[in-house]
Amino acid sequence: MSRTAPSKSKKSTTNGIVLPPRPAIYEINTRVWLRELSWLYGEAITLANVPAEVWDGLAGFRFDAVWLMGVWERSPAGLAMALQSDSLLQEISASLPDAKEEDIGGSPFCVRAYEVDDLMGGRAGLAAARAALAARGMGLILDFVPNHVAPDHKWIIEHPEYFIQGTAEDLARAPGEFFEAGGIVIANGRDPYYPPWPDVAQLNGFDAGLRDATVELLLDIASQCDGLRCDMAMLMSTSVFSRTWGERAGPAPEGEYWRVIIPAVRAQHPNFCFIAEVYWDMEWEMQQQGFDFCYDKRLYDRLVHGTAADVRGHLGADTVYQDKLLRFIENHDEARAARMFIGGRALTAAIAAYTLPGAKLFHQGQFEGATRHLRVFLTRRTNEPVDRALFAFYRRLVNEIQTPALREGRWRLCASSGWPDNPSHNNLVAWCWQSGDDRRVIVVNLSPHTSQARVQLPWPELAGQVWVFVDVMDDTKYEWNGDEVLNMGLFVELAPWGRHFFAVR
Repeated sequence: MSRTAPSKSKKSTTNGIVLPPRPAIYEINTRVWLRELSWLYGEAITLANVPAEVWDGLAGFRFDAVWLMGVWERSPAGLAMALQSDSLLQEISASLPDAKEEDIGGSPFCVRAYEVDDLMGGRAGLAAARAALAARGMGLILDFVPNHVAPDHKWIIEHPEYFIQGTAEDLARAPGEFFEAGGIVIANGRDPYYPPWPDVAQLNGFDAGLRDATVELLLDIASQCDGLRCDMAMLMSTSVFSRTWGERAGPAPEGEYWRVIIPAVRAQHPNFCFIAEVYWDMEWEMQQQGFDFCYDKRLYDRLVHGTAADVRGHLGADTVYQDKLLRFIENHDEARAARMFIGGRALTAAIAAYTLPGAKLFHQGQFEGATRHLRVFLTRRTNEPVDRALFAFYRRLVNEIQTPALREGRWRLCASSGWPDNPSHNNLVAWCWQSGDDRRVIVVNLSPHTSQARVQLPWPELAGQVWVFVDVMDDTKYEWNGDEVLNMGLFVELAPWGRHFFAVR
């Protein structure tokens, strides 16, 4: 793949890359990736010596940033617990049937220290990787887990006041919810709806000392990357934290956790990007607390389980809100898209998710059509055949979403209409983009039925001319009289789970 110059909407600074307003981000399971590169090149590959051609290959997709998931030091104590968990081992076996003990590296979200693991090249290796990405116009995203740390994190002994604590009676009553360390009973991490995670210690988001320590920690992390994906970010909001921990957390402080943390980091790193993993319809709240982007799990769920009407309703939200959503059809927490969206549905879901406003998240293995969900505990994945047609589809799609219309233009949801004896237009969702003369129209059929519609386009300048609609995914061309399009709507007919991604010329 050829090296690609940085996009005009990205800026390289002495501190790294400033991400554009609608970035495309590629998530990599770092330990798995480095292990596979080591096999491929026949030598130990760390972040310090990733071959230039590998970075060039990523740049060929014109990603704005690479998320190196799981670079921090993992907990030996957490790994020992994982190896004793029958349920986890069963899940690992389902993901990698021939898994051996050496293939299990512990959870990347059970962090012992926010230092780059020496196995991956340490801090110097990360700096080399960041420089290689920046040279190709790409930023670096890392992880942060605000809610908990590993049970062998240094704060357990040095600062037990940073944690939610219990009593000896709590430990005796619920040994699966508390543990003892240095004579102090500490709560296991949790969210309000599920049992605790046995391998992590719950931080007290209301503690002023913890907040100060977190700012200091994040300033160090922000000096090493261009943005952070914050795990389960909504758990630290005052409403959720109070509901989860009640009196154990103490009185709620005056300021929200993220309203304190994010501005303190941005005072020294003004362009640093904060991405929230967020659920429970709290996306808007997290945006208001300072996040640049929030996971759009609602769109994902509606593409998997919902109807065109569900998706259309979701897209009716204000564009300011939509521009701060992170769209995806798979990530390390979700099932593989090739398994969830069978046949043509996978392509339609991809067109739908990645041609909308906001950030776009792609996942290692997604382009190749991987079907086995890779558990984050694993350092090796199943060797699956590459779906070359799907790979070619994604190569084209990722480049097409970098056009001026989708990068800088105005997005609008389009109305559509049908006929008295044919309501199948209800199965279609359509939207359009425009930046100057660069126009795009996207129509997707979110049903198993052939469907037709007249799509209303908001461009009066179409009048009086013949226009060519080129489907950029397969180069199919259609000619339309502009007056007919304006008066009656653009006629589309799509097969079950069909899609159009038109450039209008």
